[in-house]
Amino acid sequence: MPKVKYLTRVDQVEAIPQEDRIWMKQVCARYKFRANTYYLSLIDWDDPDDPIRRIVIPERGELALWGRLDASNEADVTVMPGLEHKYRDTAVLLLNKVCGGYCRFCFRKRLFIDDNEEVVRDTTEQMAYIRAHPEITNVLLTGGDPLLLSTRRLRKVISALREIPQVRIIRIGSKMLAFNPYRVLDDPSLVELLDEYSKPKAHIYLMAQYNHPRELTGEGLRAADTLMKVGVVMCNQSPIIHGVNDDVETLATLMRELSFVGITPYYFFQCRPTAGNKPYEVALTKAWRVFDRARRMVSGLAQRARFVMSHASGKVEMLAEDDDFTYLRYHRARKPADEGRFMVMERDDTAYWLDDLVEVDLRRRVQAAPVSRAPEEVDQELRAEADSYGISAQEAPSDEELLGTDCAFPPL
Repeated sequence: MPKVKYLTRVDQVEAIPQEDRIWMKQVCARYKFRANTYYLSLIDWDDPDDPIRRIVIPERGELALWGRLDASNEADVTVMPGLEHKYRDTAVLLLNKVCGGYCRFCFRKRLFIDDNEEVVRDTTEQMAYIRAHPEITNVLLTGGDPLLLSTRRLRKVISALREIPQVRIIRIGSKMLAFNPYRVLDDPSLVELLDEYSKPKAHIYLMAQYNHPRELTGEGLRAADTLMKVGVVMCNQSPIIHGVNDDVETLATLMRELSFVGITPYYFFQCRPTAGNKPYEVALTKAWRVFDRARRMVSGLAQRARFVMSHASGKVEMLAEDDDFTYLRYHRARKPADEGRFMVMERDDTAYWLDDLVEVDLRRRVQAAPVSRAPEEVDQELRAEADSYGISAQEAPSDEELLGTDCAFPPL
């Protein structure tokens, strides 16, 4: 069992050339660096475009003025420090502000700024809020990475949630199986904790984040299998990231391999327009095409993921596009009136986010659309079709007659 060491300065990474460390320190002064020896060992340092490298090693383009630190306006759904309540049945607990490594494209990199106070250690008030809202049946533990907490502290949080009757699902958002699977493999007490509190009618879900197939190492898969054997349900979610997984073959391989090992591909996200994320952006149309084509290359079990934007107004799923339009639907919505709402947008291949798209006014288009055939023609065609089945329009049976009839299909 190798000792995994955490690194917080780029000059601790010997493989980074000296000349690159100068500008990287400028980047890290704005957006912090963190990695570990296990994850860095997965990088092919001879390949300047290595996808694992792009996940954790700073890029010069991060200094570009682009995006916002709180791109999905989480501040607006924060009901008290450390607790978000955006969707009716789901609460989000921010438990810490450290991860096994810092993804360069992280949408919560604001947490790693020294004066950030969104994370809480004492969750007493947060638990009281959840208990007082019986509509909350799901609680997501996140941060930061909750698996970086001590098992003792994680037990306090999970046991408190299990005392709230309506909370049936506890989700743990974690990239530790990719960053450092020894967190699971070397701590039997963590496995025992999850075994104790993941029940047949009240499961614990681990929302993993594998971004690239090469993160699915032997150690990582052993850790995942260990958790699944004690009843933890495994799902995966990942943004589509430029230079990491924004090509069809890579994404299809990731979907396929996840399904082979029993991890459900759950969400692929449009990478949020977060400050510092300019080098990782993929235009919405391109991201959709990569996702859609990759999905066609895999089995049904691997196709279960949705492609969504985590917008301030809700999770917006991209359904399709054609030459003129992009078709979207609210999969989850902050406002009840938006739940399930279908949207048709003018297609824009330069658009990156929902705010870049222009919605089509379908009512105007319908009113302005020319009538290609007179109603009399349509009626005549329908009558002819009825006659071809030996039933005139006047003789067509009513619903009541049909429901009272034993219908037998003729032999083929």
